[in-house]
Amino acid sequence: MSVKLTTRQKGGVTIIDIGGKLTLGEGSSALRKKILALDEGGSKKIILNMADVSYIDSSGLGELVAAHTTVTAAGGWIKLLNLAKRAHDLLEVTKLYTVFETFEEETSALASFPEPSASELQVRYLTFFSRFPLGGRG
Repeated sequence: MSVKLTTRQKGGVTIIDIGGKLTLGEGSSALRKKILALDEGGSKKIILNMADVSYIDSSGLGELVAAHTTVTAAGGWIKLLNLAKRAHDLLEVTKLYTVFETFEEETSALASFPEPSASELQVRYLTFFSRFPLGGRG
């Protein structure tokens, strides 16, 4: 079975539900493409829900690290949810548990993100009103 990625939004956080095998080839490249598309789209808060990941190899682990690097370099956060025992053990053996925040409950993962700063809210406000100007000037 190949990897299946499903994206959903909750309160300004993008959650990617991952199912299948996260391995060399199709699995890791699909995740890479999804993360790059989200990064280009401005997603800054991402959770990778790995509840349905049946297998992860070193290439899949490398893609998790690459995803973390991409998202944090853009000023965002990426967190892992529902790791299977094998994935958890891989993070321990490789010491990557010091890099990733992991959660067992979605509500805890969602609550762990910082609130938007005043400047971030101002940017959202200005972006919104630049698309829909008030008043009939012109």
